[in-house]
Amino acid sequence: MPGTRKLGRPTAHRNAMLRGMVTYLLENGQIETTLTRAKEVRALTEKMITIGKKNTLDARRAAMAFITKEDVVKKLFDQIAPSYSDREGGYTRIYKMGPRRGDGAEMAIIKLVAEEASANEEPKKAAKSSAPKKEKAPKAKKTEEKAAEAIPAEAEAAAEKAEETVAETVAAAEEVADAAAAVEETAENAADSEKENA
Repeated sequence: MPGTRKLGRPTAHRNAMLRGMVTYLLENGQIETTLTRAKEVRALTEKMITIGKKNTLDARRAAMAFITKEDVVKKLFDQIAPSYSDREGGYTRIYKMGPRRGDGAEMAIIKLVAEEASANEEPKKAAKSSAPKKEKAPKAKKTEEKAAEAIPAEAEAAAEKAEETVAETVAAAEEVADAAAAVEETAENAADSEKENA
């Protein structure tokens, strides 16, 4: 049951750890942790997203009291919560990874659920309403022709860059040779002055 696991830590340490993990999950979209921690993080993350869907000043203050970074709160209210406006819970998903090497703890990845269902439906509808395959063939030829035209232009640009690089390398080599000659002359002058002094 969420909220009742001790996780082997005192209350203050446990709350700080869970706040940090929720913040990191909302910031990056997924985290890898132990299964029991993931189950605790899931409950708290879903509460934060539900608060984010209200989008009121009170809700922002409640989120700021729990989430440790201001920019993550902004992302929660501006991007994450609106993307789940049609969804009633179930904003995260836990994938089991197997035991951890060393202590054998059950590992899991917890991710924010992407709106895959709505994204998958749109291409299917577009594919059904599109024209037959015979009409698509000329479009493919046009794209192949554009790609063929783009390749020589890219090759020319790459050749110009290579020439510039070679010229820069030759110039650098000449500078090194000049510097080496100057060092040799200085060494010879120093040796001559030592002979004269002796």
